[in-house]
Amino acid sequence: MPQGTPKKAHGILAQAGLEPYEQGPSEEYMNEAQRAHFRKILEVWRAQLREEVDRTVHHMKDEAANFPDPVDRAAQEEEFSLELRTRDRERKLIKKIEKTLQKIEADDFGFCDQCGIEIGIRRLEARPTADLCVDCKTLAEIKEKQMTGA
Repeated sequence: MPQGTPKKAHGILAQAGLEPYEQGPSEEYMNEAQRAHFRKILEVWRAQLREEVDRTVHHMKDEAANFPDPVDRAAQEEEFSLELRTRDRERKLIKKIEKTLQKIEADDFGFCDQCGIEIGIRRLEARPTADLCVDCKTLAEIKEKQMTGA
């Protein structure tokens, strides 16, 4: 990146209206400012997901119709099924976000659950609910592939 060009926020950071966290040279890892940064990201993300769930409920109530044509009825059921599957994934993600917020409150956030090393600010900004470092996650994926025979 050319010098003097500001870093742009991407993904969930941009949605939360935040810039990437700039860590000071002697700043302690996962200090109060960093935890507040991630708390804000997670709270905004959770609020967005909850809005989507509410929007789907209203949409499904508004769109519910009893079509006489079986093809139309089947298309509507398929649409609803896809929306419900998406919302189910989002509900699971909301639970994971809430678990991560609890880890922040317990001062246990930002460290790998398996080996205990720092996960890293940039990785956590990209995936705020990460609970494994890159190495442990890679090993877990390799083991999963071996178990499934892929």
